[in-house]
Amino acid sequence: MISCKKEIMLTGAQPSNNLHIGNYFGLIKNCVEYQDKYDLYIFVADLHALSAAKPDYKNLYENKINLVASYIASGIDFKKTTVFFQSDVYTHTNLMWVFTCCTTMGELYKMTQFKDKTAKVIANNGTEYIPTGLFTYPILMAADILLYNPRYVPVGIDQKQHVELARNIAERFNNKFGKTFKVPEALISEVGAKIMDLVNPEIKMSKSSENGKGTIFLLDAIDDAKKKIMSAKTDSLGKVKYDVKNQPGISNLIVIYSCITKKSIKEIEKKYNNITNYGIFKKDVADAIALFLTNFQKKYNQIIKNKNAMLKELKEAAKKCIKNTENVVNDVYKKIGLNK
Repeated sequence: MISCKKEIMLTGAQPSNNLHIGNYFGLIKNCVEYQDKYDLYIFVADLHALSAAKPDYKNLYENKINLVASYIASGIDFKKTTVFFQSDVYTHTNLMWVFTCCTTMGELYKMTQFKDKTAKVIANNGTEYIPTGLFTYPILMAADILLYNPRYVPVGIDQKQHVELARNIAERFNNKFGKTFKVPEALISEVGAKIMDLVNPEIKMSKSSENGKGTIFLLDAIDDAKKKIMSAKTDSLGKVKYDVKNQPGISNLIVIYSCITKKSIKEIEKKYNNITNYGIFKKDVADAIALFLTNFQKKYNQIIKNKNAMLKELKEAAKKCIKNTENVVNDVYKKIGLNK
């Protein structure tokens, strides 16, 4: 009997208590589907969270718990997927230091995320104080990835450049010290990957939006979420048509409705072909959001009440990761002369 070993896939997310539907449909939902096709690893990037200009030290641990609970409530299964806290697996930082010593500052200065985040820090704080971690975290991300030799790394388009850096580091190390790392591929989801802000549909939905009215959080009160949909910016054309250029607001609501109901965009356009009152369409979207959030929050609350069982699973997963990745680090140490 031939054994068909699954390809490894790895992804991570920084801990936050403010996950929104864009996070869910852009990444989490896809991971639920991936876990049946791949040997999936999901890590909570708590060390990356420290690279923020103002880390939320007070709520960091609680946010870690909430993130995992959100994944489990969404359908991630500990029996199918290895979920762990990054900080519980020491090999991540061990390998990072090796990579730091063979990565140039020029490579890091090219990272557009560093440029964007630096500009935001200066704009928000009026200071040139930039945490070193903000500059070097792409190297930690490379270590996060290459430790597990994944074939695929599902990321948003804004993180693709970081996967490219990991590929470059892997190829550079392999060329100098012999075959060590698998060169990973970034996997960019096209469906539901880009849900826009409800107030300003020209920008992506974000947990850091100025007033919060443009973002639907997974833990929003149901009535609040419905109000946000009903207040979403649309236009005066009076037709439910997917036209991002001329009708960005309506197009965004169509995408949201499509993600929740699994109806195609063409099916939605046909259903509302004769509707000129956006209120009717908005109400249907709001009702769909309400049902989705109600089901999610019911599962989430049950998991939080029994979080000790979840924490036990996380610790066991971390032990598994340490066991698997120690061999990788030991191999690297031997090749660079640290070990015999």
